[in-house]
Amino acid sequence: MSLFKSASTVSLLTLVSRVAGLARDLLMASAFGVSGLTDAFNVAFRIPNLLRRLFAEGAFSQAFVPVLATHHAREGEAATRALINAVATALAWALALLCVLGVVAAPLLVWALASGLDGPSAQAAVRMTRWMFPYIGCMSLVALAAGILNTWKHFAVPAVTPVLLNLAMIAAIWWGAPWFKALGLEPIYAVAAGVMAGGVLQLAVQIPALRRLGLLPRIGLTAARLRAAWADAGVRHVLRLMLPALLGVGVAQLSLLINTQIASHLATGSVTWIWYADRLMEFPTALLGVALGVVLTPQLAAARAGGDEGRYSDMLDWGLRLVLLLALPCAAALLVFGEPLIATLFQHGRFDAADTQRVTAALAGYGVGLTGLVAVKVLAPGYYASLDIRTPVKIAVAVLVITQGFNLLLVPWLQHAALTLSISLGALLNAGWLLAGLIHRGSYRPRPGWLLYALRVAGATALMSAFLWWFGAHLDWQGALHGWPRAGWLAAAIAGAALLYFGALWMSGLKLRAMLRR
Repeated sequence: MSLFKSASTVSLLTLVSRVAGLARDLLMASAFGVSGLTDAFNVAFRIPNLLRRLFAEGAFSQAFVPVLATHHAREGEAATRALINAVATALAWALALLCVLGVVAAPLLVWALASGLDGPSAQAAVRMTRWMFPYIGCMSLVALAAGILNTWKHFAVPAVTPVLLNLAMIAAIWWGAPWFKALGLEPIYAVAAGVMAGGVLQLAVQIPALRRLGLLPRIGLTAARLRAAWADAGVRHVLRLMLPALLGVGVAQLSLLINTQIASHLATGSVTWIWYADRLMEFPTALLGVALGVVLTPQLAAARAGGDEGRYSDMLDWGLRLVLLLALPCAAALLVFGEPLIATLFQHGRFDAADTQRVTAALAGYGVGLTGLVAVKVLAPGYYASLDIRTPVKIAVAVLVITQGFNLLLVPWLQHAALTLSISLGALLNAGWLLAGLIHRGSYRPRPGWLLYALRVAGATALMSAFLWWFGAHLDWQGALHGWPRAGWLAAAIAGAALLYFGALWMSGLKLRAMLRR
């Protein structure tokens, strides 16, 4: 399967997941609005999500996937299966201990993430954290399974798995919340129960896929098997790579932790406003950045292991061109068309016009640096494939310090919107730094034609932005327009913008099909 087809498969299935996630967020906004309890839920949900990104999709995947791909290329099937069993055993025991500690330490975790919550909100956040913390255990094992399946070029199951979490949460909002209310419990607690149900479902669906490939890990349940797993050379290699990766991913998650802490001390609802902006920002980052990262990481590692430097550089070049092609217009749309998007999607029920304005401001902050946020997902695997995790870590530490400097300057002026803007500015710096490093060491050699390509994309983006700005300014998105008519105009605007953008690229002479198939 070609890189483009693989990335398209992951993107399409990720789109299904994001649409389900959007439906979930629409229901959340309508059912619960913005309040201290929604801040509490978002803080509680962010704790296992933060750890998921730190351990599962972060340090563990960054260390495990390149080692697995290299092991598979050099050592063969039998040795690779032994590595999978050893890693699974060590991981499962570590997760069991982590989940117990997380449930016990929930009050400390909530305080560390959002000490500005008021008393009732903080108590609710602690309870929901305890309900949802074991989700990190499920998701770490899902990351193990996804790493195996992606290395064997089976991308569909890992990509579609997140849909199950969203469906479980939708069911919890739709049916569970009224049931909890009838029992005298806060309805939002049903959503926390839905998160755990979704985590179990995501783990369960991996098992048949792994069994069909003969790669279902055998987890050792005895102390002797555990000692043997920790002594395994492959496990130790993963651990050595995980330590700097943990620091690198931890720096990024620390930035989110600091931002949530700051938001909890701003106006009530700030955590939730940023949360909804995150949802829309993650559409393009997941559809493009995550999809490319998932597909490129094992392929780059295999090219490195085989000594094919030309293929390695060409894959990076292809990924970066795709980032510019798709991320730049998305960034422009978030900047000039945020209010119509937010009003149409979320302004229903208890989510009012004031909430729309505040989420729009946060979304514009993400728009500034969306291209950088996506590009990092392509550039960082360029280092991981070479088993160099230290360099991205050093860059991430420096960017964290700079990002918090932006917060000091901007939060008094822009309030919650400053937090998303600071992340964006830091992401642009991070991407530029990673790119310069790859070019300097000779790992990445840009192919000819980049200047003309960039000018074509920038010109088409400017034309599309002017169209969206005109469309957004000439309709009353929060007044006369509402319901299905508003949704229809939004769909027309997006379709028109896409046609104008790709039409302008075609008129400029850009051969999209040839580039995608390169």
